Amino acid sequence: MYVFLYRSLCVFSGKGNLKKHMRTHTGEKPFSCQECDKSFSDICNLKRHIRTHTGEKPFSCQECDKRFNKTFSCQECDQSFSQISSVKRHMRTHTGDKPFSCQECDKKFSKISNLETHMRTHTGGKPFSCQECDKSFTQLSSLKNHIRTHTGEKPFSCQECDKSFSQISNLKSHMRTHTGEKPFSCQECDKSFSQLSNLHTHMRTHTGGKRFSCLECEKSFTQLSSLKNHIRTHTGEKPFSCQECDKSFSQLSNLKTHMGTHTDEKTKSDERPYVCKECDTSFSQVVNLKTHMGTHIGEKRFSCKECDKRFSYKSYLKRHMQIHTGEKPFSCKECDKSFSTISSLKSHMRTHTGEKPFLCEQCDSSFSQKSSLKVHMRIHTGERPFLCEQCDLSFSQKSSLQVHMGTHTGEKPFSCKECDKSFSTISSLKTHMRTHTGEKPFLCEQCDSSFSQKSSLQVHMRIHTGERPFLCEQCDSSFSQKSSLQVHMGTHPGEKPFSCKECDKSFSLVSHLKAHMRTHTGEKPFLCKKCDKSFSRKCHLKSHIRTHTGEKPFTCKECDRSFSHAVSLRIHMRTHTGEKPFTCKECDKSFSQIFNLKSHMRIHTGEKPFSCKECDESFSYGCSLKKHMRIHTGERPFLC
Repeated sequence: MYVFLYRSLCVFSGKGNLKKHMRTHTGEKPFSCQECDKSFSDICNLKRHIRTHTGEKPFSCQECDKRFNKTFSCQECDQSFSQISSVKRHMRTHTGDKPFSCQECDKKFSKISNLETHMRTHTGGKPFSCQECDKSFTQLSSLKNHIRTHTGEKPFSCQECDKSFSQISNLKSHMRTHTGEKPFSCQECDKSFSQLSNLHTHMRTHTGGKRFSCLECEKSFTQLSSLKNHIRTHTGEKPFSCQECDKSFSQLSNLKTHMGTHTDEKTKSDERPYVCKECDTSFSQVVNLKTHMGTHIGEKRFSCKECDKRFSYKSYLKRHMQIHTGEKPFSCKECDKSFSTISSLKSHMRTHTGEKPFLCEQCDSSFSQKSSLKVHMRIHTGERPFLCEQCDLSFSQKSSLQVHMGTHTGEKPFSCKECDKSFSTISSLKTHMRTHTGEKPFLCEQCDSSFSQKSSLQVHMRIHTGERPFLCEQCDSSFSQKSSLQVHMGTHPGEKPFSCKECDKSFSLVSHLKAHMRTHTGEKPFLCKKCDKSFSRKCHLKSHIRTHTGEKPFTCKECDRSFSHAVSLRIHMRTHTGEKPFTCKECDKSFSQIFNLKSHMRIHTGEKPFSCKECDESFSYGCSLKKHMRIHTGERPFLC
């Protein structure tokens, strides 16, 4: 057993040995091979290398005439060595012998060089420094790997696809996405993983460990890197800056994505010499150009053996095959979810870190997904690309169109197990279930309010932010809700070509004129079968029918209350959102209902429409008249 005493300074017996050692720090390799481009720091290594070109075998067997280029062979494997000391050192890989012990801890090593490297974890020594930045490393190999982040060198290429890597370990991990190999198995369950780090993360789902907690909020993470990314959502720190423009980013991946927006034509022509004649796309390899050409001629060379689909790119076929195999090689280190593509995993990770890298240039909104930003932009552009083929309505989201289609088909396949209600979408059912459970998962960070729906929280937040995204094109008014804008639009005349001959009113639709004419003729063609009442409009009859059936189809998603009229639900919802769309033009007060505004206006106008028949007094409010009448009647309704 050898005990190595670590010293912070390396000491040598000869000046030549010191010079040789210094090359490990400087990286100098003065001995070059004239046959090839390789160079070496030691002349004996060069001599040994030369034999690969000359075929020289300088070592002779004393028993026979055979000659060898290496003298000492390992009896356990096929490796051979020029020195007996090298064989002894190599044998430790078979015997497991570790004669060099660390005095600071219990670790042992088979090589003295490994012990020297390990000792730096105790002393903090990092002798290998990067000349491009301030980073330093304990090992020369770590410095070499780091240097590639500056040079961009990726010498390790995948033979299955076009990807290349700066480290061989990354290439080995990547190869498992092609082979499907998952060598790291969980002993608690049947799951296996392609990377050891994923197994370690998965094991925390059994132990329940989330060791890294955020001091600003209650979130905790299984990985330190995830916590660091999350912390930036609180601090606003953006340490990754673009050298082409002034933009900075909270994550390196976002910077890399952004860099694609800057195109250096010179670099592009140097690094991508193969240009497509059909379009301006260029490639670094001719094989990529050939594959790309298939998109122009319509060639789809790669066929799926499971179904009839064909693809232009091999990578597209591989991604498609995951539908059949169910393979999801990209696992989340924070939870158990796994994904078929790396882009899906990156998007999912933002649910843990809270990062929202996609910013709206029209307002201050930010989003974790690019698709969410696209949907949001339609609020500003007014775009409604999803058209209903049954009617003329259009929608900004596909999901809204799907919900709308249920009004034509009447199909409601999703039923509530707690009550008899059914819904056209699963999301509507999930939202409805909260009326039974009472769950209100969406919390307002500005006050103590909580909501069962995210949309209700978003509307509520406009009370705090003052945001009014719905603008009137006729005037400068703005509103926090679309329904408030629609109510307001009725105050603008607009084009109304259909005029009533009995009075001065005009209408935008002929159907509205016909309905109005019944107020003059007194016609009430819609009869109630339950009683003798009749109505001038069909919608009024439908509302009346509910007084007999007791039906209340309009349910509040925030609480258990339901209403027979849609307008009653709209008014009720303002008690949750706090919205007050009716504003007094004389003062700053606003109200949730229009009749409250009308009552308030009497303070400014002095109008008193409620008169007492017993005396000459008049009042602004009906309740005030009722209270006054007790003076004449002597009524005292409140008993002690």
